[in-house]
This record gives sequence, C-alpha cells and structure tokens, in this order.
Amino acid sequence: MKNRINSVYVGLTIILALFFMQPCQAQIWKKITNKVEEETSDRVIDDAGKATDKALDKTDQNSDQNDDQNTDSSSSSDRKGSNSNASAPSIKSYQNYDFVPGDTVLFADDFTEDQQGEFPAHWNLESGQAVVNDVAGTPALFLTEGNYAKVSPRMKNETYLTDPFTIEFDTYTDGNGDESPVLFIQYTDKEGNASEGEITFNKGDNEGRGDVSISYFPVNDNTADMPNALKESYANHWHHCAVIYKNDQLKCYVDQYRILTIPHLGCVPTAFGIEGIGDQEAPVMITNVRAASGGQMNMVGKKFTEAKIVTHGINFDLDKATLKPESMGTLNMIVQVLKDNPDLKFEIDGYTDNTGAASHNLTLSQQRSEAVKDQLIKMGVSPTRLTSKGLGDTNPIGDNNTLAGRANNRRVEFVKV
Repeated sequence: MKNRINSVYVGLTIILALFFMQPCQAQIWKKITNKVEEETSDRVIDDAGKATDKALDKTDQNSDQNDDQNTDSSSSSDRKGSNSNASAPSIKSYQNYDFVPGDTVLFADDFTEDQQGEFPAHWNLESGQAVVNDVAGTPALFLTEGNYAKVSPRMKNETYLTDPFTIEFDTYTDGNGDESPVLFIQYTDKEGNASEGEITFNKGDNEGRGDVSISYFPVNDNTADMPNALKESYANHWHHCAVIYKNDQLKCYVDQYRILTIPHLGCVPTAFGIEGIGDQEAPVMITNVRAASGGQMNMVGKKFTEAKIVTHGINFDLDKATLKPESMGTLNMIVQVLKDNPDLKFEIDGYTDNTGAASHNLTLSQQRSEAVKDQLIKMGVSPTRLTSKGLGDTNPIGDNNTLAGRANNRRVEFVKV
C-alpha cells in the first residue's frame, strides 16, 4: 500500500512540474531565439567582424589590454595574451632555443597602422580575400576567403631575400577549422628557373595532429611532427613560427621547438608570402611578420673583436619591460660569446623607435636594458661584466618613416667596454 501511495505521489509531482515548466520553457526559448536574431543581425551589419566572432569567443580574455597610442611599438613581435596562462611558453621553456633573427630587418608589419576591416597598406593581395581585424586587442591579418587566399609584402624589388635570411610570424587558431598558415617561398633552381615552394605549419589539435612540412622544392617533400606537448596545447593560443635559411640549409621552428631541418634545399630563395585556406568562420590569422637578412651570427666560438653586436631578436611585451620567450635565442648566443671570451664586458644599450614621447621612450628603454641584464645574470653571467643604459629613440639606424626602418631602430646593442 505504501509503495502505491509513493507511486501516485511521484506521478503527480512530475505532472505538476511539467505544467509549471511550460511557461518557463517558452520564455527561455524566446530568449534564445532573440539572441540568435540579434547575432545574425550584427553579422549582416558588420561583415568584417563576422570572421572574428568564433575566434574571439575562445581567445584568452585575461590578456593585457593597452590602448595607449602614444607609446613606442617597441618590438616587431609584440603580441598580447600569448603568455598569459600556464599553457603558453615561458622563458624557462625556451632555455635551449637557438633561433637568432637576422641583423637587418627587410620587412616588418604588426598591422597596428591599418584600419580595422580593411586590407593592409603594406601587402599585395594575390588571391582570395583578407582583412585586418582584432584578436583580443591584437591586430592581425585574417585570410578569410580562398583556397588559397594569398598575400605578399609590398617590396621595392622583386627579389630581396639574401643568404642567410630569417622569416618570423605569429599565428592563432581555435583548432576547429583548416586555418594552417603556409609560408610560400619564391626561388630559382640550379638551372636558373623560377618556381615556388611551400612551408606549411599544420596546426595542432586535440586529436594529436600538428606538423611542419615542405613541398614543391627541388628536394623531396618532407614532414616532421610537432611534439605532443605542443600539439595538445596548440588551440586558442598565439604561436611563434620562424624559419632560417643559411648555406642551402633550412630550419623551421614553432615556439621553442625546432621542428624540421632540411640539410640541402637545392635552390636560392628570392621572395616570400603567406597563404592558406581562408574561411569566414575559421580564418588564417597572422601578425608580427618580420623578414631579415643575416641570421645566427657567426661569432660563437671565436675571439670577439667587434665593437658591438646589434640585435633585433630581443623583444618585449607592448609598452613593458617584460621579455618575450623567443628572445632566448639571441640571449643564449650572447651568453656563449661571453663564455668564449672570459675578459669581455658589455654595456647593454636599449633603443626604441620614435613613436610616442621621447621621455617615455627613454625611461622604457632603460627598464628594458636592465631587464636584459637581469636575465643574463640569471643565465650565469657575472654582474661585473654587464652594465645597462637606455637611449630611447636617439641614434636611429633606420628611417622612422617606414615600417622596416622603425623595426631596425628597435634594437638592443651589446657594446664592448
């Protein structure tokens, strides 16, 4: 009898619950419908923003926001949010990094001078569609349509890459689309014929994929997997991709890892660009693009006789003195030079471009030179062998009216004392 009463009680409870839930369900469904209609309307109105909706929802919202336009851009690889959580690479994780950027910047663009929703001024559109937009406050070039969407730097000469050279850029993905950037390299082969090869940075995802591959070069196609640790944490973070070419050898890096080495590429690279499978919902996103001549300066293991070392590979967070992890390649090189030359002492001179107030740039450059000194001491260099000085936007070595000129002016010099 007791069981029957309980059954009746449970049944009545369910019926009453369903009755009273119906109005709530209707209200909830109405809210969802209104939300969808609002989002659809917004996307129709702002077609340029359509490509970013999906990516922005998954971007790290704890990144530093800095809208001060009166500050030195400071680094050709400034990016916000890339190191703001535990999954992002740290200075310590880069302790064995050996990539050193070229010592003369040929092209640099962080898209901070371009209008949102427009094609960037310093690029050519070769196919597909592309637009500048924001990822959590970081301006980036979005390849939004095309298989392949393809862009290239606007340069005065058709051939500008030299032996050696370096190319770097940052890329972002939410892990759901085909948004893998492809670095295309124009080259001449041994017979003097012009052609084009590809270096593809296939994004990592939670299914264990992620690699770097080359194709359409004189050598056989080659692919190397990313480490599992990189694959598993790849989505929803910025990643630093880098390439160095020297004496026919090609090395490719993603973050702190050297992924692929080609001992003999079999050609002479002359120019570059970036392409990918563009999609409105999953665009290929790139920023902080930089190409430079020179790379991995040939001074390690030799008696140092130069007056100074001019470097462009020591980079900082925007308007801060916080070192970026990819700076470790250059810092490791400096440490080795000091080890090879026990009597050598350096004055660390920090420089900015002329963007912003001169007094601000002077203070910032001093803080940054001190940050470099502190990091070298942490790496085992005696404090008695280092001094630091900030020189702001004085002594420019490039034209501050051009992107490449400003990038060359943003530098750290190690002056022999």
